[in-house]
Amino acid sequence: MTEEPITNVWKEISASWDGVAGYLAENKAGETVLMGKYKDGEPGVSPTEMLLMGLAGCTAMDVIDILKKKRQVPTAFKVKVLGNQRVDVYPKVFTEFMVEYTLWGEGLVPRDVEQAIQLSEEKYCSVGATLAKAGPIRSSFRILKPGEQVE
Repeated sequence: MTEEPITNVWKEISASWDGVAGYLAENKAGETVLMGKYKDGEPGVSPTEMLLMGLAGCTAMDVIDILKKKRQVPTAFKVKVLGNQRVDVYPKVFTEFMVEYTLWGEGLVPRDVEQAIQLSEEKYCSVGATLAKAGPIRSSFRILKPGEQVE
C-alpha cells in the first residue's frame, strides 16, 4: 500500500490576552509578538499590520535567497508594504497592496532584481499568494549606492 504524499501542513499560533489591551501571539517554537496595546497604554502592532509584516518578511526572504543564488547580494535591503484598508464598513478588509523594495549595493543588475521579485510574487511567497485573493499586489523597486539616502 502506497502512502499519500503530504500536500498540506497546519500552522499553529495562539494568542493570549494580557488582561488589559494586549494579546501575546506565540508560535510552536515559543517565539512571541505582542499585538494590541502594551500594559502602559502605548500602541503595539495591530493584527492587520501583522498581515503586512508577514508579506514584507515573506517576500524579503525570497528575494534575498534568489539574489544570493545569482551572486547579486545587496549591502542593505528594505521592503516597505502598504495596504489600502477599508474604513467605512466591517470587516475592514484590505483591498489592495503596494510593495516597495529598496536595495543598496554596487553592481546590482536591475534585471536580476526584477526577476527575483517576480519569482517571489508569482511562485514562492505564500503570504503574497494568500493576500492576492483579497486584492491586487503592485510592486516597485529601486537600487541605490551604498550609503545613499532614500528620498
